[in-house]
Amino acid sequence: MSSTNIREWRALCEKFRRAQDLSEIESKKDPENDPFRSKYKARELLKEIYSSVKNLDADESEEEDSDGQIVDVGTEDAALKAYAGDSRAGLRAVKLGVVDYYLGVNHIETEELSAGEEHLTNCMKCLVKCTVTRENVSLLIQARNQLGILWAGRDDTEKAQGFLETAESVYICYMKEDGQPPLDLVDFFVTEEEAPSQQERMRRFEMAYTHTLYYLAQVYKNLGHFERAGQYCHCTLQRQLNFNQFVPLEWAINAATLSQYYITKTRYMEARHCLAAASVIAGLAGEVPSEAAAKESETEYEKREQLRQKRAEISRCWIKYCLNLLQDAKKLLEDNIGELDLDRQEELQRARQNEEEEKEKGRKSAVLFDSGDTFDSICGLEEKVSCAFPLNFEEARAIFLVGQGHVMQAKEYFEMDGHVTDHVEILQDHSALFKVLAFFEQDLERRCKMHKRRVDMLEPVCKDLNAQYYLLICRQLQFELAETFYEMMDLKLAVADKQDQPDSHTIKKFNNLCTASIKYYQMFLDSIRSPEGKFPEKLEDDLLRPALVAKFRVARLQSKIISGSLTTQLENLTQSLDSYNFVVQYCEEHPEAKKVVETELELSEEMVSLLPIKMNRIRSKMASSNIQ
Repeated sequence: MSSTNIREWRALCEKFRRAQDLSEIESKKDPENDPFRSKYKARELLKEIYSSVKNLDADESEEEDSDGQIVDVGTEDAALKAYAGDSRAGLRAVKLGVVDYYLGVNHIETEELSAGEEHLTNCMKCLVKCTVTRENVSLLIQARNQLGILWAGRDDTEKAQGFLETAESVYICYMKEDGQPPLDLVDFFVTEEEAPSQQERMRRFEMAYTHTLYYLAQVYKNLGHFERAGQYCHCTLQRQLNFNQFVPLEWAINAATLSQYYITKTRYMEARHCLAAASVIAGLAGEVPSEAAAKESETEYEKREQLRQKRAEISRCWIKYCLNLLQDAKKLLEDNIGELDLDRQEELQRARQNEEEEKEKGRKSAVLFDSGDTFDSICGLEEKVSCAFPLNFEEARAIFLVGQGHVMQAKEYFEMDGHVTDHVEILQDHSALFKVLAFFEQDLERRCKMHKRRVDMLEPVCKDLNAQYYLLICRQLQFELAETFYEMMDLKLAVADKQDQPDSHTIKKFNNLCTASIKYYQMFLDSIRSPEGKFPEKLEDDLLRPALVAKFRVARLQSKIISGSLTTQLENLTQSLDSYNFVVQYCEEHPEAKKVVETELELSEEMVSLLPIKMNRIRSKMASSNIQ
């Protein structure tokens, strides 16, 4: 290259550096009324560079393809390759491709997507006749990444998938056949002394491939390929740790989110590992600034809020882990009436003794985040909570306590004042933890006390919430409170059945539970009424089962109330019969409801036949006793 060309080349490199600074640094300082000012300046410089490259290398280039045809860059054919990627023509093609790439990214960043697509497509056309080499492999992958993002943003997920999967295969083939640090995009427009090191080139190349996997995870998720999405997400997180390419809080939230996928697949070992890793990596973001520091500095305030929020979100994922692990164990252990199956419990405990060796194999086969700096901390945190289904109360309680600890942590950020919906959801999860723990408790009185804890945490919130603004939440709370009192009533009934003659205190307590349950079921049913107080002739799908179950249980509760007065007994049974009749008549008028409440309907039909007989007996007693 002549001295004149060298000077021109150095000027070109300086122009490229200036374009990079404008795009990546100066643009952050652009005013709100001219947000893309620096991006536009960078674009003009890139256009000048493009023209200079064409002119500077024109005399030295090989004959260009001039058929004018648009090449489908998503599906390349090896037969199209006309020259080596490291040949003179190949190097010229990659230089032009790099500038087109940056122009494409520039247009996308300024919200000119069609122009961005055009430049990225031109970039791919520059390379379509080149073999894949160290000189162009980074550009091939990064251009496809950008096109994948572009088409995913346009909701053409399958087209995005094509670009990204090709990028993945290019990386795999290159690493298999060569594997040496390839040139980075900036290598073509920097002087030798400013060029990245081999180590830095490899780091940037691996980061580009990590982005490929991250975008593929999103694509597979949108296509409903959740298993593959989970695998790619896990692989992305692992690579980010290995290459130290992560922001701690962002990484931690992604790992915690991935844990929720594993929970849906009952893969609790992997879910626990993700959550332990999330908690450990989130800790790398530093300590939460004090309230005093947050008041004095806006930066400290923002840091405090972000740390508190993200760590609270991770705690919520831990809550879901503990709750789902307990609930899935309950499904394994319950009999056909929802009680603990002691034979099944003993069978599973015997089987577990023979599973320790298999458990260790499973541990080794699980995908682990094996970052040397954090692995011991992650494993240490995992040891504090089991990933095996609890089979007795002690094991269930240990998991419950972990979940309850995270409830307290989550509530510190998601307070009622300012986070109503989140706060109530956390309370509902706390209530659900008590509910499933009660399943493992065989002492009926202690079980009843656990349900009382649920009432104590939910009832004040239910009373304070404005149903006009939080109708759905109020309905959920009303129904759950009604169910909780209903369960307590059943437990008290079981306790009373063991007594020869219940005392007045027990009867009063039992009746109070019945009345409280009826009250909340009725509040739920009243919330369905029109402003004029009319109950809908046809229930909406999401309300159909809850409303009919509420009516059925109100009927049962009304018939269970204990009274020494025959008149009161008759009144209660009359109300009970009306409620049972409602369920039967609704299902007759709307046959599609029969499958939704099959068991309740069968019992309601039976009670509609039996209750009149019982009521007639009471009337006979009243007549014989001259009771009016």
